[in-house]
Amino acid sequence: MAEVGDWLRGRGIGRERLVGHIADFLTATGYTIERAETGEPAESRVVAQLTRMNPSVPPGAHSLAFRIYPTAGGAAITWLEPTSVPDGEWSRMDRFEREFSQHLERVVLTASHASARLVRPPTSRLPWRPPPAATAV
Repeated sequence: MAEVGDWLRGRGIGRERLVGHIADFLTATGYTIERAETGEPAESRVVAQLTRMNPSVPPGAHSLAFRIYPTAGGAAITWLEPTSVPDGEWSRMDRFEREFSQHLERVVLTASHASARLVRPPTSRLPWRPPPAATAV
């Protein structure tokens, strides 16, 4: 599998708080959450399994996994699973990802009184998307 970069990066928000926001959204959407913490390296893993059917969740998103780790001044989220999505589901999966990221962006801004924010790094790539084609010079 090709290396997948950070999905979102938080500035002014810690790893634990970010994990809580992710878990809250996924629980409200119908997922059961398993969280794992490690000390070296310091990171959190969130694994989610859809247990309550939700029409807004595409079949390819019934199992999700994320890695959240601290960065200088905040935390970063790497989307680990799913690693592939059937061609016919890309638009639904993209819509789900967009709703998820927008929810996280809003809740981080609101909870921090706009002192923290989430941004999408320029090298962000979701694991089911092919890497960008090399550009010829």
